Amino acid sequence: MSCITADELLRIEKATVTGLDEVAREGLRLGIVQVAELWRPEDGDAAALENFVRLHFASRPEDREALYGRFEELLEELEGHLNEVEVAFRRHSDLDTGPMLPSDGLFAAFDPGAHLAEDFFASGLAFVALLNFPLSSLEDRVREGSGWSRRRWAEHRLVQRFSRRVPGEAMQRLAAAAARAEAHVAGCNIHTHQLLDEDGRRPFPAGQRLLAHWNLRDEIRARYADATDGLPTQRMIQRVMQRIVDQSIPPEVLDNPGLDWNPFSNETRKAEVHDIPSATASREPEEANARYARLLDCFQACRAVDAHCPRTPSLVARRFEEDREIPETRIRSMLEQILTSPLVGRAVTLLKRRLDRPLEPFDIWYDGFRPRPRIPEGELDALTAVRYPDAAAFQRDLPRILGRLGFTPEKAGWLAQNIRVEAARGSGHAWGPRLRSAPARLRTRIGTAGMDYKGYNIAVHELGHNVEQVLSLKAVDHYLLHGVPGNAFSEALAFVFQARDLELLDLDQPGEKDRSLGVLDEFWVSCEISAVSLTEMEIWNWLYEHPDTDAAGLREAVIRIAREVWNRSFAEHFELRDQTLLAAYQHLVDCFLYLPDYALGHLIAFQVGRQIGSAERPGEEFERLARIGRLGPDLWMETATGSPVGPEMLLDATEGALDELETV
Repeated sequence: MSCITADELLRIEKATVTGLDEVAREGLRLGIVQVAELWRPEDGDAAALENFVRLHFASRPEDREALYGRFEELLEELEGHLNEVEVAFRRHSDLDTGPMLPSDGLFAAFDPGAHLAEDFFASGLAFVALLNFPLSSLEDRVREGSGWSRRRWAEHRLVQRFSRRVPGEAMQRLAAAAARAEAHVAGCNIHTHQLLDEDGRRPFPAGQRLLAHWNLRDEIRARYADATDGLPTQRMIQRVMQRIVDQSIPPEVLDNPGLDWNPFSNETRKAEVHDIPSATASREPEEANARYARLLDCFQACRAVDAHCPRTPSLVARRFEEDREIPETRIRSMLEQILTSPLVGRAVTLLKRRLDRPLEPFDIWYDGFRPRPRIPEGELDALTAVRYPDAAAFQRDLPRILGRLGFTPEKAGWLAQNIRVEAARGSGHAWGPRLRSAPARLRTRIGTAGMDYKGYNIAVHELGHNVEQVLSLKAVDHYLLHGVPGNAFSEALAFVFQARDLELLDLDQPGEKDRSLGVLDEFWVSCEISAVSLTEMEIWNWLYEHPDTDAAGLREAVIRIAREVWNRSFAEHFELRDQTLLAAYQHLVDCFLYLPDYALGHLIAFQVGRQIGSAERPGEEFERLARIGRLGPDLWMETATGSPVGPEMLLDATEGALDELETV
């Protein structure tokens, strides 16, 4: 809520528009409103605001041009060097530099830009941007954005940074709620050796500790290859996940190798057999409905932020209008278009034929459509270890790899010079530059025996990110347009590289049937994550409709919503109703309405992959797409492929894949 009254705003406008032409007058009127929305008492009274307007409004085109140039130049210096500081502070925690010191985690957690937004407002620089460059609504950008110049888009990206002013105490509350939720999720581990079936048997190996939901879901996927015990163990994990969703899981079994647990009867007892001496729980049990208490904490923290975001006064609005820049109704329509397609029924028929049994709820995670390498992974490990004994070997091979991916020798060499390969402590990641003089960093796991196939596969994926990061920063016309519209677009470009990893090892690529299976796998994954995304969207809308709920009420709402989305999406095909697994994703607890990004990412990745894959010169096409910059997502996709973001390309390809596979 502005501290400047409407009468004061009108007086300031009348006092400052004298002598301006009509274009400047209109810009000033809008700028005053934008500044006043976020002006606080500590910034001064109405007289202080009037003085600020008189001093900082750029009424002449040449003054406005100079002001834009200052922001573009200095934001690169600021953000670029802060990024390099963060890279340096995280070096020993991110890279395999030897044993870590206890302080390395503290250095890694230090955020040199933590108070940057507050400092921009306190200094007045944020208000200078708001006074001189217009904010726009998502509706405006969707309607008018295709007619904007690239400079107009760059101005939007500049002022968009200052569209909200959230006080430190609200951000601290948000961070604290997120930290509690993340801690809850991190502790949701199941020691599967302690799981007992109805006959008292232990079907899982000793020492296995699986995190919900990620590892539990992946264990279900892995068990499709187990013809003997696969189905019973999948049913057991499913029951564990269902109990996490409905919170009937005994809290004391989480991360506790000292208790045996039968997830069907829900009985627990002191562990009779375990492989961890003096095993005890690694954390204290939480309160009843802890999963939903943590989600409720996050919601209430978001409400504290809402009051300071006049243009997007809810997390739902911020996620769709600011982060994704695609209306919620349109994303919902795209996801429902996938789930209501007749292709779902055809895929289910093929799935039943492959499984030779009635479907079970966990079959939403079936991964048998995915084509597998013809060469055993052990042989691939040996091949990559010899070729890449260390990070330097992969660095030296970058020009050849990039050449095989379709870049000219000159461009491949330039890109390789702008990418630094480093051995990671973790699985790997790509860290892009924010300064044009800085390199992109490619991190992947490299063992003492060299890079295994998993590390190589990750490295090729991260290389895709790096090439996009370099091109979309160093080859784009405006620094303020650097990057791509969102994470989903970056992932899409990285997957283009990753899909060709075997070819880069001079091995055969998948055949036509494998390609059809790959399309069908992508469709099946998109069906599952679309339903999961709709579930989370409905949960957050319910929260805003019922802001005074408690954890128990939220739990009941989540269960009901998960069942309803299941019944609309899968009940007819699976011949099963009222299933709750769509609420098993732990992103629901700590990621603040993040799941729709996954669903959107699959659609974008498919469109981008097809566009580059069909190009005569894929390297040049990749570069063209990366250089589009951070326009709106639909405009970016229309520039890239001729069509907006949508499921049509995936649906068309799936129909062709099913036509082929149904005859096999």
